Amino acid sequence: MADNDEYVPDFDISRPTIARVYDAILGGKDNFAADREGRDAYVKYVPNARDVALDNREGLRKGVEYIAKQGVDQFLDIGAGLPTMQNTHQIAQGVNPEATVVYVDNDPIVLAHGRALLATNKSTTIVTADLRDPESILNNEEVKAHIDFTRPIGLMVVGLHMHFHDDEQPDEWVRVLVDACPSGSYLLITDFVNTGEPLQKAIEQAGLESLGNGWIRTPERIKEHFLGLPLVDDKIDFIPRWFPGEPEKEVPAVEDIEPWHKIMMGGVARKP
Repeated sequence: MADNDEYVPDFDISRPTIARVYDAILGGKDNFAADREGRDAYVKYVPNARDVALDNREGLRKGVEYIAKQGVDQFLDIGAGLPTMQNTHQIAQGVNPEATVVYVDNDPIVLAHGRALLATNKSTTIVTADLRDPESILNNEEVKAHIDFTRPIGLMVVGLHMHFHDDEQPDEWVRVLVDACPSGSYLLITDFVNTGEPLQKAIEQAGLESLGNGWIRTPERIKEHFLGLPLVDDKIDFIPRWFPGEPEKEVPAVEDIEPWHKIMMGGVARKP
């Protein structure tokens, strides 16, 4: 497609990619030997790596469902990865069948598989672009055809920040996208957290060995990803304890959740 001709990512199956390693961890088939080696590095350090990946998907489900129930009917999912269970369009369209979803990923295999999966879904599309060049996302003709930037948007950066070192200033890339979204939009983020738990350091080591990235961050630093936007319920939390829009809900104590549940935190913020 013409709009994707502007961005031609390196398609090298000898090197693992985020999307394909994640697919391998979840037990998918859209991966190669290098990606399975990457998966094995994660499992070596964190035997419950698949549970961590599923936790991330549960954070996505909770966040998208909450945003859709606020009346937002268009979603821009950055770093979406390969299609798996509980995809954004299925969650959003489960709340509102008319919801529009645009997936963005820099791995060309995601485009190929996503297009096949979404061939009959006219409200959902996928494009190849990179968060590191946010203008390439905003200027993508297919993005502009599906997303109306004059109406509230659910902007999703789920399980992506950990793959960028703070020196790269990933928050500034996200800021460009947030600035393009109107008042009433939401920003959904999950990230690896550092609260001193042993498995948190283990997942960081696994990521550095597998992909050369995967840094953990303090909760205070993760909150900075939201760029000063007010957090729903004024918090982020471990996924099993996070129920956006339900501040009175009884949640398990931190000491009662499994160690692998303490690797990922999620949150959602609203743009005033």
